[in-house]
Amino acid sequence: MRKISIIGSGSWGVALGIYLAGQGHDVKIWSFSEEEKDLINNERKCKFLPKAVIPEGVYCSTDVKEVLEGTELILHVTPSKFTRDVIKQYKDFVKDQGVVICSKGFEAATLKTLDDVAKEELPNSKIGVLSGPSHAEEVSVLIPTALVVASEYKELSDMVVDIFKSDKMRMYTSKDVKGVELGGALKNIIAFCAGVSAGLNLGDNTFAALVTRGLVEISRLGVALGGNKETFYGLTGLGDLIVTCSSMHSRNRRAGMLIGQGKTIEETRKEVGMTIESIDNIEVAYKLAKMYNIEVPIINAVYEVLFNSLDPKEAVTMLMTRDLKEE
Repeated sequence: MRKISIIGSGSWGVALGIYLAGQGHDVKIWSFSEEEKDLINNERKCKFLPKAVIPEGVYCSTDVKEVLEGTELILHVTPSKFTRDVIKQYKDFVKDQGVVICSKGFEAATLKTLDDVAKEELPNSKIGVLSGPSHAEEVSVLIPTALVVASEYKELSDMVVDIFKSDKMRMYTSKDVKGVELGGALKNIIAFCAGVSAGLNLGDNTFAALVTRGLVEISRLGVALGGNKETFYGLTGLGDLIVTCSSMHSRNRRAGMLIGQGKTIEETRKEVGMTIESIDNIEVAYKLAKMYNIEVPIINAVYEVLFNSLDPKEAVTMLMTRDLKEE
């Protein structure tokens, strides 16, 4: 049995807690919300996971010192925009635990990946990232899943594999921290676009073209930012892209569908009711592509839809009528 801290009580943080407690580990979750803490501790429920039951091995607290005390591993699972601020709240209580970033996104103000944010705030800690095709709704009810942990520190990767591995969770390791993290962050954008396509009532042909060419854009930009091309065609790139683009569990796909149906960003945020990483990620990816001079027509088009009022139908026409070229 290991003692594990999870920073964040959203759907993914709680799903990881449920899974790990079910494997016999002792799990403490930090929440910023007294309401969520009480729901987890008293009713053994999570409002984001209505089908899941939280086992007794999970304890939630709003006191971050209490959550970190005596633990061997920290899983950081907050929305990306809160990553730095939350790490600042707990950095003084981190001892020799490894810290694994389980969030998927960027820090919008600096355009940095979340592992870079963690390294800046926790320069003496071993940092890793966990990613892969994994809806919280399915992990929380033990549907078989495969994940990848990436770190410069083999001992941290080995610990995470040992903690997570089971007949319901297949684990892989990678040394390509940037590639694993960027695949998880950038695929949200293409999932959002897949939702826009669905909202416009476009078909399977459009969906297949969008996902395939979207993967090309993810790999182009990801390689420019330091990832290995092969990583983007593995679980944390192609795998995560498939699950996020094709499932209604995906809040990014749902958000895109609402935009395709004519909703505003504000209306979309309200209806989805949870953090929509893709909206912030689109702006970051657009800026990074400009900075590195990378051709990303799908990302450029969805940026224009969201931030410059381009009609989604016009965006489709614009993409379909670009200059023709070899694949």
